[in-house]
Amino acid sequence: MIHVTLSYLLIPAICDTNTRAIIVVLDDTMSIKSFIRRHGRDIVIDIAIIVVVLGLIGSGLVLMFVSTLQIPDLSSFDQRRVLQSTKIYDRTGEVLLYDLHQDVRRTIVPYENISRHIKNASVAIEDDTFFEHHGVRPLAILRAVLANMMGSDVRQGGSTITQQVIKNSVLQPEKTITRKIKEAILAIKLEQQLSKEEILSHYLNESPYGGTIYGVEEASQAFFAKNASDVTLAEAAYLAALPQAPTYYSPYGTNREALDNRKNQVLAQMRKHDFISNEEYEQAKAEAVEFKPQSATGIRAPHFVFYVRDYLAKQYGEESLAERGFKVITTIDYELQEKGEELAKKWAEKNKIAFNAENAAIVATDPKTGQILTMVGSRDYFDTEIDGNYNIALADRQPGSSFKPFVYAASFEKGYTPETIIFDLKTQFSTACAVDYLETEGNCYAPVNYDNKFRGPMTLRSALAQSINVPAVKALYLVGVDEAIKFARDLGITTLTNKGRYGLTLVLGGGEVKLLDMVGAYGVFANEGHKHDITGILRIEEADGTVIEEFKESEGEQVVDRQVALQLSDVLSDNNARAPSYGWNSPLYFQGKDVAAKTGTTNDYRDTWIIGYSPSIAVGAWAGNNDNSSMAKQVAGFIVSPMWREFMDFALTKRPDEKFPEPDPLPGDLKPVLRGAWFAEGGSGSSTTLSGALTDAHDILHYVIKDNPRGPYPTNPSNDSQYAYWEYPVAVWKGSMLSLASSSTEATSDEQTNEPDNKPRRRRSSND
Repeated sequence: MIHVTLSYLLIPAICDTNTRAIIVVLDDTMSIKSFIRRHGRDIVIDIAIIVVVLGLIGSGLVLMFVSTLQIPDLSSFDQRRVLQSTKIYDRTGEVLLYDLHQDVRRTIVPYENISRHIKNASVAIEDDTFFEHHGVRPLAILRAVLANMMGSDVRQGGSTITQQVIKNSVLQPEKTITRKIKEAILAIKLEQQLSKEEILSHYLNESPYGGTIYGVEEASQAFFAKNASDVTLAEAAYLAALPQAPTYYSPYGTNREALDNRKNQVLAQMRKHDFISNEEYEQAKAEAVEFKPQSATGIRAPHFVFYVRDYLAKQYGEESLAERGFKVITTIDYELQEKGEELAKKWAEKNKIAFNAENAAIVATDPKTGQILTMVGSRDYFDTEIDGNYNIALADRQPGSSFKPFVYAASFEKGYTPETIIFDLKTQFSTACAVDYLETEGNCYAPVNYDNKFRGPMTLRSALAQSINVPAVKALYLVGVDEAIKFARDLGITTLTNKGRYGLTLVLGGGEVKLLDMVGAYGVFANEGHKHDITGILRIEEADGTVIEEFKESEGEQVVDRQVALQLSDVLSDNNARAPSYGWNSPLYFQGKDVAAKTGTTNDYRDTWIIGYSPSIAVGAWAGNNDNSSMAKQVAGFIVSPMWREFMDFALTKRPDEKFPEPDPLPGDLKPVLRGAWFAEGGSGSSTTLSGALTDAHDILHYVIKDNPRGPYPTNPSNDSQYAYWEYPVAVWKGSMLSLASSSTEATSDEQTNEPDNKPRRRRSSND
């Protein structure tokens, strides 16, 4: 195997007066193949360019090498390269969602009509020695290579402004060593033919600023409704920030914070090079700049389009996106997309009046493929009153109880069952306060339920279906926070990176998640435990028809045990278990169809969610306010469920009508507490009466070792740190129930004594 050895290239850099030497250092244990795999082909090309160009210069062979290249004549400089437009389509390939260069806008203005702030800002951030070098800066290329090797969302470039002018005007867009060498040679020649001011004028009039906008005059008009001569210092800094990555930094995209940070970086560079004073720097940094609303002309499914455009720019580069003429066939079902946009607008307007919830979002995916079918990121992308261009589908928001299914499914995987009994009683989970609640100082954690009621013994099935909080927190304790986070990550939840922050509140929505991730993760349950990566792309073709990317059908990765997924779907589609809290005919119930669903509302009423699925489609909906202000104090079932239900009704007419397979019956040898019995666990044998049953009643930690529930009974249950905290409210509850029993005629059978989930109940048979 060939290895790159430790190399030092001490070569005079005659094209950069500030450069004395170039040192290229590569790990002597890293093979070329592994280096390319780790850092990417573009970085390897950049390194090769440095080695080849400077090696030729240093050896005096540059003239011989240049003579073999076909260098374009600069007489063609003013005839700008014709761009080939990238077009984005729906999944049929017939509905054009967006033409990236439809109505390309470019207005050439004289150098003197461009604000000095724009000129200075562009030089400061793009090429701070522009007025000193002779066309190329090898050391800048090396710095960019090293920075890119360290990893970044946006690749850094080492090209000078002169090289960028050549790139934009003369050469073809391919990323090759010969093209980069031609670019460097032509940059040197251009410096000999034009003044620095003329070169900078070309750069400012030709650079891409996003979408169809080219040149600072069009950018100034599009973003700020003013001429390039009239922009403020802060506005000029924003303009200078864009050309490096106009898609990523778009003020209408999802990376506004990154754009703001880069604007501040521009201002810092301007201050560093004495283009502005400290006072100007501070004022511009603090200035609140407003961008004009983006025009709605010529774009469909805008949140999804910009999601795809971000992907294309990251995968293939800004140049390719602008110049290679891709035909992109996406996964979007435009009929579903239109319905989603219609409903998001309709229900957001209603909810604004009824619940102070002025925005809404809807996402739908195909569980069998991971393909995005619908992405509606707000009620109206072009509504500036609600920052409509902000894509809620990709935003980090707290999910409330819609996170609970991950914890319950993780408990099933650990050996607990949907019929496992846990007591829903006022329970405290922190040793910072006393078991009996007599001492309240300290950080006591004692969660309550949404209705402030406690129901006594419940199955996990009923607790999840009715979204009862205390059993959910107990379930998370039994699973473990680390294990629950890992389980969620395995299903595609990407944002839970600070596990020390959540604690037991995680199960109630204490971590932030993305709607798109949540829908994809629920889709894993719909797909019987198989996970597909979420994608918006079916096929990408070059201008000549060559396919460079295409979706491949697969079974996906089995990340959840099939029986666990079927059990979870069985619980979330169980209308009988859900009815005590939601009613028999709630929006979550679909007569004659298999649909599983879970709602979620955050404690501060800033986010309401519902996510549900059939075997053929997963749909998530959100309602709230982009500014994170609270809504009316109503649960998700009132606010967001009607919108979700209307979309799901429509979607189910377009998708195959499939049923969830039944999960396997529970094994007959399970401990009674795992099969639905909260009494007669080896007790006195008098559990045929209420008093006998109550005498034997304990919470689950009395019967299981939490990390091995199907293993032996614990020899000393009190060794578990939570045992006393869970047993105390059970003892109190038993006392109240015994007192009640003594004042009435005691029933002698299950049918006479059993109230749902808070009285003795019949053990479920394996066929129940």
